[in-house]
Amino acid sequence: MPQSPTDPECLPVVIASGQALEREALVNPVDLMARACEAALADVPRLRDRIDRVTVVDIMTKAGPAPATELAEALGLGPDVRREVTTVGGNTPQWLVNRAASAIAGGERSVTLIAGAEAIRSSRSRRAQGLPRDEGRGELAPDPVVGDDAPGFGPAELAVAMLAPVHVYPLFESVLASRAGHDAAAHRAVLGELMAPFTRVAAAHRYAWFPEERTASEIATPSPDNRIVCEPYTKRMTAFLGSDQSAALVVCSLAEARRAGVADRAVFVWSGAEAVDVRFVSQRPDPGRSPAIAAAGRALFASASAAAGRTVGIDDIDRMDIYSCFPSAVQLATAALGIATDDARGLTVTGGLPYFGGPGNNYTTHGIATLTDLLREDGGGATRLGLATGLGWFVTKHALGVYGSTPPPAGFHRGDTAGAQAAIDASAVEVADVLDAPESATVVAATLWRDNDGAAAGALLVARLADGRQMALAPADDSVVAAMGDLDVPGLVGGSVVVQAGEPRYRLAER
Repeated sequence: MPQSPTDPECLPVVIASGQALEREALVNPVDLMARACEAALADVPRLRDRIDRVTVVDIMTKAGPAPATELAEALGLGPDVRREVTTVGGNTPQWLVNRAASAIAGGERSVTLIAGAEAIRSSRSRRAQGLPRDEGRGELAPDPVVGDDAPGFGPAELAVAMLAPVHVYPLFESVLASRAGHDAAAHRAVLGELMAPFTRVAAAHRYAWFPEERTASEIATPSPDNRIVCEPYTKRMTAFLGSDQSAALVVCSLAEARRAGVADRAVFVWSGAEAVDVRFVSQRPDPGRSPAIAAAGRALFASASAAAGRTVGIDDIDRMDIYSCFPSAVQLATAALGIATDDARGLTVTGGLPYFGGPGNNYTTHGIATLTDLLREDGGGATRLGLATGLGWFVTKHALGVYGSTPPPAGFHRGDTAGAQAAIDASAVEVADVLDAPESATVVAATLWRDNDGAAAGALLVARLADGRQMALAPADDSVVAAMGDLDVPGLVGGSVVVQAGEPRYRLAER
């Protein structure tokens, strides 16, 4: 007989979380994950033997073929526990919570442990000291892989090496700056104001890599220790990749929490939703917007409303954590969700990737861990709601979740984005690989990166041909790069370049 969605067996909760950080000893990702998991399980000891699935978020640093198996063994979990790892994507932690919540709502009795880590500081330290890399236990059979494994870039991006996040996210920023009428310097100042509140949150977080408050000017002003990395971003505006950090979540049903005597710790998963933007940046009709975040947001709040039996919208959220690898990610999400960038509630509970850290694919686990901890503290019988967002690749894959300090009156609901997803997929612009003759094109998005001395080092464009097709473009030669270094990058958007014949290369149009 079908169970009611409000049956305790069908109410998914985040019952515990743990985080870990290491600044001195050399560790590997499994070491760090075990620490975070032990911290979480210390609060729910009777659930340890009830865990039936361990999922490890994809690890950037080499961690062997079976990090989930290594983690399960480190925690002393039995051989029947399912072990799995995910595909690439900062969206995956929230997707995993949505997935676990859907399974529980469907009547599956399970206790899922979600964990992730990066030990990039340790990896670099080993290399600097001439020590061998710690790459996990190579003799183990690979863990099964779950998640969306579609690539984040296509042939057009590969042809011009449009592959690094630090080079792609500034493309989105150029569109935002152009629309705002800002030159690079003015836009940097705006971004400093956007990101300064993130540093205040990081300064108060015990697991932040940079627990230091900075002013907008300190973030936005180029200096020897805050160089321009990729226009318009300074070093202090970009995600930090050099930390050793880990986070873990325990997701189960309210009934399991009651059987373990820890139901008073329950933070309820009210709703979840996912969507994907046009996968390849060269094919996006508007790199300055995220239709997928907007679609996932609509589905998320429709589902939260169904869960609540009343209308729930962004104004009902008390705390939020917006994915923040680069400022453009923050702005695209806030615009899509109808949030002011200076919202008094704050846009982060951790401090974000440039200041808190949490590099690679696991940041959102830290965000959810912190968010649920705060909702647990906020509770007091009143309903408090939290929002977490995660994204993967280049503002590509998205997963969102609403969490509550009290049970959703009608149970967990997962959003349906199928119709919106079909429309997004259909909006992809045709790409031109090469041209038979030189042709003028309109710049859709542009970026320029600089070396340690501030000299122009590379410049990528997305440009639209007269027939509507788009191209990802690299400079024709070093003289183009040098000339770009003297131009205002946001001012290039909407202007013209000349695409060469035979390869995806451009020259600047005469001005």
